[in-house]
Amino acid sequence: MIRHAGLIARRVEGLWRGVLIEGPSGAGKSDLALRALNHGFRLVADDRVQVWVDAGRLYGRAPDVLRGLLEVRGVGVAPVAAVAFCEITVLVRLGTPERMPDPATKAVLGVDVPLLSVDPFEASAPAKLSRAMESFDAAHKRRI
Repeated sequence: MIRHAGLIARRVEGLWRGVLIEGPSGAGKSDLALRALNHGFRLVADDRVQVWVDAGRLYGRAPDVLRGLLEVRGVGVAPVAAVAFCEITVLVRLGTPERMPDPATKAVLGVDVPLLSVDPFEASAPAKLSRAMESFDAAHKRRI
């Protein structure tokens, strides 16, 4: 399945774990991904993400024609070192977040993924993605 989204990843305990960034065209998906690259993330896919499930886990990668490319609005399409694929562990919807939201999940291909709302243009947005990954990963470990 192809989703209109971006996907960035960080290495967590030796594995690439990713944040799937969704929002309408022009909402700031690529801008947030570009800024996250300066905060320890790596690009997996920009604009389109091929997602699939294996052993109850959700994964994503770039379609072949888009692999290693990132649209930089006002500059053009830039080549970027990219990760081939990753497990998707957080789903981000772009928008105005609530101050203290209740925990939420969204089912993607039957897999519940922690859901976070983020304003992509806040200076702290990449740091919020890192914190969310850390807290969701810690919560997952406590359940096991």
